Amino acid sequence: MLLSSASLVSPSVGGNGWSRPTALRISAAKQLTGRVVTTKADKTVGVEVVRLAAHPKYKRRERIKKKYQAHDPDNQFKVGDVVELRRSRPISKTKHFLAVPLPPRDTRRKSQLLPPLQSQADDASDQPVTAPPSE
Repeated sequence: MLLSSASLVSPSVGGNGWSRPTALRISAAKQLTGRVVTTKADKTVGVEVVRLAAHPKYKRRERIKKKYQAHDPDNQFKVGDVVELRRSRPISKTKHFLAVPLPPRDTRRKSQLLPPLQSQADDASDQPVTAPPSE
């Protein structure tokens, strides 16, 4: 892969005119999403992250589960909660993530999210509209 030299070269350091290439940063795996599987330790939750990866030989996608320990400072999560893991400084030997709550997913069906069909809208306009009782 050929990259332009302008993106790899930083301004010259010192007065000698030499410039050194800067490293390209890969920002993968800063955030993970998983389900809490254990809350037995104080201020710590065990989170299982599931991802899909191709099998090396058969190329079929399979689920790969990995368990991470995450910091939960307020002990607010219960088993089954879906959380986001944000990378942070090492908190202990095994804790390198901070558990952050995710807003609940919209569980409505797709038919409720779509606008009504033209025939359904005509049926609804034929029925009289009743006003809600006022107080």
